[in-house]
Amino acid sequence: MTEDPRPAPAPSRAPPADRTGLDRASSAPGAQRKGEVDRLLTTCDTEPIRIPGTIQPHGFLVGIDSQTWLVDWVSENLQAHIDVNAQDALGMSAADLLGRVSPDLLAQLKNVVLPEDLAMLQPLPVGGRCYNVTAFRSRNELVVEFELRDDLTSSLDTLYPQLRATVERIQSADDFAQLFEIVGAQVGAWTGFDRVLVYRFDKQWNGTVVAEQSNGTFASLLDLRFPASDIPAQARELYRTNRIRMIPDANYEPVPLLARRASAGALDLSQSVLRSVSPVHLQYMRNMGTPASMSFSILRDGQLWGLVSCHHSSPRRVPTHVRAACDFIVQVLGIQLAAKDRNLDAADRVARQNLHARLLGNMAQEQHFVDGLLRYPEPFMAIADAAGAAVVINGECGTVGQTPTMDEITDLVNWLADTHPNDEVFASDSLINEIPDAQGMAERASGVLAISISQIHRSYVLWFRPEQIQTVTWGGDPTKRDTDGSGRLSPRTSFEAWKETVRNQSAEWTTPQIETIEALRHSIIGIVMRNAEELADLSGELKRSNAELEAFSYSISHDLRAPFRHIVGYAELLREMPELQNEEQATRYITTIIESAHIAGELVDGLLGYSQTGRMTLSKRKVDMDALLNDTLKVLEPDLKDRKIEWEIGELGRAYGDPGMLRRVLQNLLSNAIKYTRTREVAVIKVAREVTDSEVIYSVSDNGVGFDMQYVGKLFGVFQRLHRMEEFEGTGIGLANVKRIAQRHGGRAWTQAELNRGATFYFSLPR
Repeated sequence: MTEDPRPAPAPSRAPPADRTGLDRASSAPGAQRKGEVDRLLTTCDTEPIRIPGTIQPHGFLVGIDSQTWLVDWVSENLQAHIDVNAQDALGMSAADLLGRVSPDLLAQLKNVVLPEDLAMLQPLPVGGRCYNVTAFRSRNELVVEFELRDDLTSSLDTLYPQLRATVERIQSADDFAQLFEIVGAQVGAWTGFDRVLVYRFDKQWNGTVVAEQSNGTFASLLDLRFPASDIPAQARELYRTNRIRMIPDANYEPVPLLARRASAGALDLSQSVLRSVSPVHLQYMRNMGTPASMSFSILRDGQLWGLVSCHHSSPRRVPTHVRAACDFIVQVLGIQLAAKDRNLDAADRVARQNLHARLLGNMAQEQHFVDGLLRYPEPFMAIADAAGAAVVINGECGTVGQTPTMDEITDLVNWLADTHPNDEVFASDSLINEIPDAQGMAERASGVLAISISQIHRSYVLWFRPEQIQTVTWGGDPTKRDTDGSGRLSPRTSFEAWKETVRNQSAEWTTPQIETIEALRHSIIGIVMRNAEELADLSGELKRSNAELEAFSYSISHDLRAPFRHIVGYAELLREMPELQNEEQATRYITTIIESAHIAGELVDGLLGYSQTGRMTLSKRKVDMDALLNDTLKVLEPDLKDRKIEWEIGELGRAYGDPGMLRRVLQNLLSNAIKYTRTREVAVIKVAREVTDSEVIYSVSDNGVGFDMQYVGKLFGVFQRLHRMEEFEGTGIGLANVKRIAQRHGGRAWTQAELNRGATFYFSLPR
């Protein structure tokens, strides 16, 4: 809202900088007449402050059609200045009207190429008085303003020595506080105002008084903060485009503007020096005992940074050349602010780039880049001035320093991935404003800076800052609104200090911090991509090698089957020869040959089957797993002879896969269960099915000899055995086949076991 609606000041408090020296809003044409101050202000954020329809009385205005050079607009007080009736002036030739002011004025106006803002002309004497003349364009209108000038001798030239010295002091200032002191003191000296304030906006457009020069007439407002609602967006934009605003006397009577055509609409006075201001703001000034005010906008890189606001205890009009000098040093202040900020940012960036380089070196030394971060917590946290940090890769989380819990970090990562899926960098100094449920993390993570390092997985690097509790002193309760008893908002009359404790807020993430973290993100992604390329190359080599090995193993195993059959056959013939029937030693040797050839043949058959599993084309279709299990048990009936087995078989339902390969999986797992429960008086074998969101899991459990889980990594390898062949026969290829078949179907295979307490083997298929 344009006028401050908060309580009135006690006698010991003076109005804040932005209350008496800053323009909140102005009214629609004709609305500034006496008696309309109490109009409803709920729409003041959209109040037409650029087209008030009136001007202040210390001058007069003429609006000229820039094509016809006829007078379209005049202020109602025209006759008081040049003895021409205002109504009669409308429609006159500009040459006729302005010729009464000065014969050269029209020529000056025609020779001026007007920019977007204001153009100043030479001072002119009119009827024994002197006027400063300014001009600006408002659509098709050339608007000329004549402002009364009291000091007829002084000029900007007389201020030049002081102006030059002030600029030199500004340039040599050591810090921001000294800058503000120099500018405030010089503006106060030149203007003679009782109080000069430097007022700075934050990112939320709240304002804080950061410097003050005063002769003691008013109470201090230094360090007080005022809410953004005091100066709405449209008023801030007007401060940006028109840097100077002066109200010499808060008790002035607004002078209406008269138009030649009723359909002319409103005259835009955005660049006007005489523009009238809101009647509420004028009442505001009167309430606070500050009859005169003036403000200068501080622009940093073309954007509104703050204001230099001046207050006086009696009416006061500052000459144009003094205003120009003040405006000049205020703009030099804005340039110097930008330069100092850039210098500080540059130094900060250099320091952070050094930390970035250290982290790159650490990541390059480690096998995995994550270790290059987590093993060096000091630079990892210092690069963002954080109290804690975390790396989350595919659901696995590593932390350093003060961080939320693992579950909280996981929830935060999921929230980032769901609500900011396309953001490479996320920064918040008040996470609770983003996630209301984040209250529990405030102590360790009120602020979060995060970078996404994968477009596929939910992988992030995060930095955390704890809550930084602050006490802010406001110039009045920012949540309170005054009314006049009828529900209408009225000018605020109190500015008593009102303290607020700010919680759930961390220190703000600065631009150099965020930009350095962005650079680190690119470095991490570069490392990940390089590793991915290396892995891709290695994977290609492995695929070629595996293909060659499979072809070789298939060829060898296929070709060896016939020789082993021949060995067994001829050994059987040898054993049947009469001359060897009574040779016990020869018979033992031949029997050993036959048994070894049988074992070798089984190994060759297993290897051939393993090779075929990798080479065969899958023929997937719907498979009745219950029927497949029954068929498999019939095949295994010879192994069940003289065995006491309790079967616990659940409903297996239907699966989608290659029936031949799935049969081989069941046969291998059931055969192992039967084999490794041989030492049990009663074997218990269970077959079950479990369905999850993503897969169907089949399991075969037994109460057999089991194994030590520290050797589980060997179990699914080719020719890997955890028991001696003398105890349990087998080739060591069956489980390798199970794993390969599960993987070829897009599933997986794994196991859980305990020595002498049985084992459970699982394989899964995608849903």
